[in-house]
Amino acid sequence: MRVRIDLAAQNDLISGYYFYERSEEGVGEYFLSSLYSDIDALKIFAGIHRKAYKDMHRSLSRRFPFAIYYTIQSNEIVVCAVLDCRKNPSWIRKRLEGE
Repeated sequence: MRVRIDLAAQNDLISGYYFYERSEEGVGEYFLSSLYSDIDALKIFAGIHRKAYKDMHRSLSRRFPFAIYYTIQSNEIVVCAVLDCRKNPSWIRKRLEGE
């Protein structure tokens, strides 16, 4: 299966990068490397995660408090959002509704 990261999810990753890079130099790179590894693992594990919102599955990152929201469409895994789990749940829901 092929993985595609939507523009909104790409922006989420960039925001996360800058958040961690401001805290300490180099952590932003580690964040991106870890999240891309988690996203790449969806090629093997897509579909085993519970559906957290409508038809979106949610995979939790192994190293950071982030969730990867994705759908499965034909032979493609579409990453819709990569969100900080520490955010208010109502903010997360509104963000996912915008997808």
